Amino acid sequence: MKVRTYYLEMNTPEELIEKTDPRGLAIVEAKINEFRFNKFLYQLIGEQWAWVDKLSLPEAEWEAYVENPDLRTWVAYYEGTIAGYFELNTNESGDTEIAYFGLAPNFIGKGFGGYLLSQAISNAWKITKTKRVWVHTCSLDHDSALSNYKARGLKLYKQEIA
Repeated sequence: MKVRTYYLEMNTPEELIEKTDPRGLAIVEAKINEFRFNKFLYQLIGEQWAWVDKLSLPEAEWEAYVENPDLRTWVAYYEGTIAGYFELNTNESGDTEIAYFGLAPNFIGKGFGGYLLSQAISNAWKITKTKRVWVHTCSLDHDSALSNYKARGLKLYKQEIA
């Protein structure tokens, strides 16, 4: 099966087209590194989209990934339940990647995605060294993923087929 990957970027915080949350989604940064929690979120959110590349990693690699000081994780809660999450990973040149982003299965189609993505982008720009925010998505992700990224102001800069 051929998979199309889309790469999108934003070069200034003013490009963000925010979506407000009328539904009471609480987004909290996980300030204590716990690799098992990140692995759980990766599985919960990614299972339906074939996120399998990291599942076989040894615990030591998960731990090193999560303890990277340039990786930050936020979790979205709705009425006490995990509704989604995102990870931001910043490199030395100031590129902040939305490394993982998504909603838990029970929260897809309920209008949370635009607000959660707005928060991901907004928090990326709050990281002092951020000069560019970028993300990639692919044809295996939710049908609305690409349009959500574009609706928040991210611009397509590259595509690949593998």
